Amino acid sequence: MFFAIIGGLDTYLNDCPTECLRETESPARLSLQYSDTYFQEDVIGEEIYAIYDLPKSYGAFQPTVGASLTSDNDFWIGAGGKWTTDRITDSPIYIELSLMPGIYIEGTGPDLGFPIQFRGALGAGINFQNGSRISVFFDHRSNGHLTETNPGLETLGIRYSVELH
Repeated sequence: MFFAIIGGLDTYLNDCPTECLRETESPARLSLQYSDTYFQEDVIGEEIYAIYDLPKSYGAFQPTVGASLTSDNDFWIGAGGKWTTDRITDSPIYIELSLMPGIYIEGTGPDLGFPIQFRGALGAGINFQNGSRISVFFDHRSNGHLTETNPGLETLGIRYSVELH
C-alpha cells in the first residue's frame, strides 16, 4: 500500500508535468540479503535473498527481480518494482519500498496457502561513495487473501548492494 501511495505521489509530483512514466536510466544493482524468517511471530529459520535492480526506471518505479531460499528449503522467485528516496534527496541515508508478486514453492517450511505470494518490503540504509549500500530490511509476504489460508511470512535482515557499471 505504502509502495503505491508514495511511489505514485513521487511520480505525479516529479514526472507528470512532462511524461508520467517515461523510461529513464537508473543504476543497476545486485543485492544480497541475509535474514531471519518469522512465522506467526516466531523465528523459524534463515533466508538468503538475491535481488537485481534493472538499469531503468519508469517514473519513480524501478523494475526489480529477486529469488530467495530459506533454511527450510522454501523457495520464492518474483518480479516487481521498488521506490527509493534517492530521487528526492542527496543524503547518504535512504529509504526503500518494494512490491514483488512471485511464486512460493514450499519445502519443509510453513504452508502459506497458495503458490502466489506478494512480497512487500521496507528498508533503510546508507549509500557509500563507491556506489555500494548497506541496509536493514523488513518484508512481509502473503497471498493477499487469494485463499482462505493466508498466514504470511516475515523476514528481518541486512542487505548489501553493489552498483553495476
